[in-house]
Amino acid sequence: MKAPARPFALKVSEIFLSLQGESSRVGLPSVFIRLTGCPLRCVWCDTTYAFSGGQAMSLPEILAEVAHHAVPHVCVTGGEPLAQPACLPLLSELSDAGHAVSLETSGALDIGGVDRRVSRIVDLKAPGSGEFHRNRWQNLALLTANDELKLVLKDRVDYEWARQLIVDRQLAALCPVLLSPVEGELPAATLADWILTDRLPVRFQLQLHKVLWGKMRGR
Repeated sequence: MKAPARPFALKVSEIFLSLQGESSRVGLPSVFIRLTGCPLRCVWCDTTYAFSGGQAMSLPEILAEVAHHAVPHVCVTGGEPLAQPACLPLLSELSDAGHAVSLETSGALDIGGVDRRVSRIVDLKAPGSGEFHRNRWQNLALLTANDELKLVLKDRVDYEWARQLIVDRQLAALCPVLLSPVEGELPAATLADWILTDRLPVRFQLQLHKVLWGKMRGR
């Protein structure tokens, strides 16, 4: 007799309520589902604690925890959430439950299987990240106006790379483009000045949650 199918489960680092700190949803009360694990090792990563650990949770358990917080916006992040195959059904079930869902992904993995109701925030890796070679350029052809591209920049070399990429690939015609400075490496005002000088068709952003609460976990 065939054994019954096991329910989907994910390794979860944390689930918490905060203000969205990045993207066009910045400032919105949101539930964050941070999944454990990431195949990348960006030199400026600020969530290394999510590389391992966490607890196994079923989809109903995750959905119940999200519902407990009683806000419509949900962000699935990591780590690299798409490294866990069960992330895809999680995104669909969150959408089915009526949530406005965003996914923060490194851009190194295929985003084609993500539910179209989900806004995909794709983090293209600049040379200074140490993971530039992991960019999956095929993802650009899959982007829609519902998605966003995020480029985190460490220095002028990263900025020059980003500026050329935005022009050559016409990124702003695909979806909104967000540029962020690496904290402690590139002064925010310097990046802002570069963007203004070049009239880049992008949105400058800081990590609002760090402005408010520093590096406190769960915020």
